[in-house]
Amino acid sequence: MEIIDRKENPLLNRVEIEFRWNHEGQPTPSRVDMLNGIASIEPGSNRDLIVIKDVNTRFGQSSTTGLGIVYADAESMKVEPDYMHARYSGMRSSSAAPAEEAPAEEAPAAEAPAAEEPAEEAPADEDGGEA
Repeated sequence: MEIIDRKENPLLNRVEIEFRWNHEGQPTPSRVDMLNGIASIEPGSNRDLIVIKDVNTRFGQSSTTGLGIVYADAESMKVEPDYMHARYSGMRSSSAAPAEEAPAEEAPAAEAPAAEEPAEEAPADEDGGEA
C-alpha cells in the first residue's frame, strides 16, 4: 500500500489519506485489509476510527485506489452518515459500537408482530366471505 496524498483536515478533526494498493496475482483487498493497512501507515491511529471510501479497482489492472479517513475521536466520527456506521459495525470492536444502533434494532422487532396480525385476519375474511 502506498500513500498518494495525505491531507490534515482540522475542521473535521481527521486525516484524509488517498492510497493505491497494488495486488498483482491477488484478489481485490477486502475492507478489513484496507482498514489494517491504513492503521499501519498512519501513526497513532485507532482501527475503530477509520473509514474507507471511494474504493476503485480498474478492470484488467491489479491496482486499487481509495480514500481512508482517520478520525481523532469517536465524537468527530459522527459526521459520517448512518449507513457508513452500519457498514463498519461488524468490523469494529464492541466498545466502539455507537449506542444509537441498539434502539434501531429493537424497532423492527416491534413492527414484525404488527405485520403478522393482518396476515392472520385475511384468511378468516375469505372463509366467512359472501357465498
